[in-house]
Amino acid sequence: MNPYLKQYQQTQIQTASPEKILIMLYDGAIQFLNKAKIAVENKNIEETHNNIISAQRIISEFMNTLDTQSGGEVAKNLFSLYEYLHYTLVQANLKKDIPMIEEVIAHLKDLKQTWEEAIRIALRERGQQHTESSVQSA
Repeated sequence: MNPYLKQYQQTQIQTASPEKILIMLYDGAIQFLNKAKIAVENKNIEETHNNIISAQRIISEFMNTLDTQSGGEVAKNLFSLYEYLHYTLVQANLKKDIPMIEEVIAHLKDLKQTWEEAIRIALRERGQQHTESSVQSA
C-alpha cells in the first residue's frame, strides 16, 4: 500500500468522531464480507477465512462495546443480533456458504442505515438545543 495513503487513512481514523468510526467499522465489515464472497467463488479458502475472521472481529468489537446495563432492552437485543451474526459467520466460514455471508451483509447494511439515521437525528437535536440555548441567553 502507498505509504501516503496509509498515513492519510490513519489520520482519518484518529481524527474521526465515535459516530464516524462506528460507520467506518460497518463499512469495513461489509467490505470484508464482499471480499469473502468473491474468495468463496474463486475457491480461495485462505482468503475466504481471513476476510470472514476480519468481519467477525468487528462484530465482536460491537458486542464488547455495548453497555447492556444502561442500554436496557435495546442493547440486549442488539447484543443478541450481533451474537447471531457472529455465529452465522462461523458457520459460513466452515461451510464456505455464500447465502449465509449475504444474510450477514444484509443485516449489517440495515444496521448501518439505522445508525446513520440515529446519528443524523442526534446531530439535528444537538443543533436545535445549541440554537435554543443561544437564543435564550440573548
